[in-house]
Amino acid sequence: MANGSSLGSASSPVRVAIVGAGPAGFFTADALLRSESPVFDVDVFERLPTPFGLVRAGVAPDHQKIKGVTKTFERTAKHHRFRFFGNVEVGKDLSAAELRERYDQVVYAVGSASDRRLGIPGEELRGCHAATAFVGWYNAHPDFRDFPFDLGTERAVVVGAGNVAMDITRVLLKSPDELAKTDIARHAVEALRNGRVREVALLVRRGPAQAAFDPRELEDIASLPGVRVEVNAGQLVVEPTEKLDARQERNVALLGELAARPKVPAERSLRIEFLASPVELTGDERGRVSRVRVERNAVSRDATGRAVARGTGQFFDVEAGLVFRSIGYLGLPLPGVPYDPKGGVIPNQEGRVCSEPGGPVLPGVYAVGWIARGPLGVIGTNKSDAQAVAERMVADVATLRPAGESLRGHETVAALLTERGVSPTSYDDWSLLDRIEVDEGRSSGKIREKFASVEQMMNQLLRARQRKDD
Repeated sequence: MANGSSLGSASSPVRVAIVGAGPAGFFTADALLRSESPVFDVDVFERLPTPFGLVRAGVAPDHQKIKGVTKTFERTAKHHRFRFFGNVEVGKDLSAAELRERYDQVVYAVGSASDRRLGIPGEELRGCHAATAFVGWYNAHPDFRDFPFDLGTERAVVVGAGNVAMDITRVLLKSPDELAKTDIARHAVEALRNGRVREVALLVRRGPAQAAFDPRELEDIASLPGVRVEVNAGQLVVEPTEKLDARQERNVALLGELAARPKVPAERSLRIEFLASPVELTGDERGRVSRVRVERNAVSRDATGRAVARGTGQFFDVEAGLVFRSIGYLGLPLPGVPYDPKGGVIPNQEGRVCSEPGGPVLPGVYAVGWIARGPLGVIGTNKSDAQAVAERMVADVATLRPAGESLRGHETVAALLTERGVSPTSYDDWSLLDRIEVDEGRSSGKIREKFASVEQMMNQLLRARQRKDD
């Protein structure tokens, strides 16, 4: 090392690249930067010009309190040993091998960007969409800004029983005027205003005790003005021997209360069908989904005691022009990075990346968050996960072979990107964009008006930089 300094000293810090600027990436950066010995320098790379991942592009626009976690991330970003490289796609602008050459440790925190498919006939019909696409669309994610969502149908089907399924349901049923006050994408609120969706059928393959949504999600929908929630009391059977946790108990109790309510006229409605799995989608002459064939299930126990849904051979149909599958997110492979297609994750042992599933550990390479453990848990779960991975990274410093001296330093990465015509955004750039979005929103009565394309963001930045220099 230079001047005889040991790796991890203040003069020769451990150089870390974190790929992904969502919660898992920021929590990992924060845990490392809090270390006094060894000392870390952290560069965070993000494909989009903006940070915060699913906090920005996944949390529902009417759940602003959850987005408050970004205040914690802002404190991390102000650390003098933190740098943000936005608008840089690892696997395209920089290779995984180039990161490994230039950094002592590399952490992949890219989340789960795709979705699991239903695997049934008719899934390719127009009007059948992934939850990831719809959530990205109404949250102004640039990948989904021009996605062709046609809301000109009176009934939509949502398949799934997690919080994302409930978010989609609530956005479809909530007053567009109320949503318009949030940071929802402008194109989305206009489409919702002009849409015709008045009923959502939520298909849940198992029973109420196994539903994954948080009770507050259902309470939010049930409290919407002009919205009726329909639940069949006959589907709310819970085995006497089943042990329920507090969340499950509240869900079952709340569903029972909703089932007992008198059926009164309402402008919009949610119908929850438990013990129901879609088995086929059929379409009209235009190739658009028009009907969902549903099989009624029964819940039984497998050899491990886990509750599983099994078809009974009884079927019913739901007429619908929209279907959203929300049965789980799925991680995608990155060029040059090991990948387990079965789990949709980067194979790892407690965060240390393996060359293949069950294979040897790659020194100095880590994975954290959903891309490491699968799409389980909430934002807070990533904090404890990141802390654990950071502790292993600290323990591994003594075993590292430092990156080559000539390649070390974020300056060499910046020079390489410039050579390739890539224009990275800094955290100061994001701060400029942030202020512009908030100001744009305030002028129209919104929390913020998000820029929904990378081109928009970069053009706004160019103008903001010019004004700053004048």
